[in-house]
Amino acid sequence: MTLKSINPHNGKEIATYSEHTEKEINDILEKSRVAFESWREVPVKERCKLLVNAGGVLRNNVEKYAKTMTLEMGKPISEARGEINKCAWVCDFYAENAERFLADEIIETDATESFVSHDPIGTVLAIMPWNFPYWQVFRFAAPTLAAGNTGLLKHASNVVGCATHIEEIFLEAGFPDGVFQNLFIHHDKTEKIISNDIVKAVTLTGSERAGKSVGALAGKYLKKSVLELGGNNAFIVLEDADMEQAVKTGITARMMNSGQSCIAAKRFILVGDAYDKFLPAFIEGVKSIKNGEPTDDSTEIGPLARKDLADELNKQVKKSIELGAELLTGGSQNDAYYEPTVLDNVKPGMPAFDEETFGPVAAIIRAKDEDEAFRLASQSKYGLGVTVFTTDIERARKNIGKVPDGAFFVNELVKSDPRLPFGGTKHSGYGRELSKEGILEFVNKKTVYVK
Repeated sequence: MTLKSINPHNGKEIATYSEHTEKEINDILEKSRVAFESWREVPVKERCKLLVNAGGVLRNNVEKYAKTMTLEMGKPISEARGEINKCAWVCDFYAENAERFLADEIIETDATESFVSHDPIGTVLAIMPWNFPYWQVFRFAAPTLAAGNTGLLKHASNVVGCATHIEEIFLEAGFPDGVFQNLFIHHDKTEKIISNDIVKAVTLTGSERAGKSVGALAGKYLKKSVLELGGNNAFIVLEDADMEQAVKTGITARMMNSGQSCIAAKRFILVGDAYDKFLPAFIEGVKSIKNGEPTDDSTEIGPLARKDLADELNKQVKKSIELGAELLTGGSQNDAYYEPTVLDNVKPGMPAFDEETFGPVAAIIRAKDEDEAFRLASQSKYGLGVTVFTTDIERARKNIGKVPDGAFFVNELVKSDPRLPFGGTKHSGYGRELSKEGILEFVNKKTVYVK
């Protein structure tokens, strides 16, 4: 079988890759096991030097890596460059902080000495999506490799070119052969990989459906897992908000990466007269977004990564309109392109409220007051994050506990930052990436007691 990269902008085939054979898979697994035995003994400080190198390789080849991303999944080239630089940032972050994060944690007991050590566990399998084809991988790989583990990447089948670059980056940075490797396989091989004794843990970023499947397999074979799944983030605008800033941030929060982000703002909950202050400018801003050739520096929104994704989004929009939503702008599809769209009068029971819309569609929801706004925000099976716009920060603080999500952002879009833990609740998954929490997900927290 093969894996194909198709340019979503024009439908042309970019490259075809052969799936790894059973023997090749076994060789890759064994190579990872052997590499771990020596990699775990490399001092953390030396591992971190290689992470600095990886950041340098990324920065020195921004155009090359960004272009592959743009061609394979349609991300506007300006955003693609930003993603590459963010990957370099996460390498720098763990290079600077891994030694401190992994240091023994001294605990006072009746022992002469007692502490918790943080030992690497072995090979970690990463199953990664196409929407941020470098960033999702590096935010797993930087802390995981710094901790002394080895990594295996099963990337999405439409971004194999990006996966190939990532393995090359680590080799060029000086990481030993076998510390990070690609697995070119389809989903039907996943269970066999997870069940192998060499694999000690699995992390997945992807859909709710994929998360349930991989989480079940991890449980079946008693492997630690971290799942970062879908989202249906609320963007709450209170009456006292800075409307100009709320509109500007809201457009970016919904339309960045052509709307293909788990943490994108998808449900815009407007309280009281914020509706009349926010919506006209928001619609005007959405209409002005420049659609075009993704490799053009001026393009602000590109195609969705595949035509079937645009087809599914179109179904969600049409069904929501049938159920009473009002189309204010957009709503048209051209192959993999979907026009930036705003739906008004969205209510629970509509796909635009209940489901994750993975594309440039904003759902407008009216709330009579603050309490109703936060009830509506929490009325979701997902729990990644919420944004609240208000000039009264204490007002926002009082509502932090009302939101069961993994993130609460005030006057800013929900975003991932290497310095902060990232992850969700409910159907958005479990576990945390980034920050200290991310590097400690895949270590053996060993209790040491000396008397």
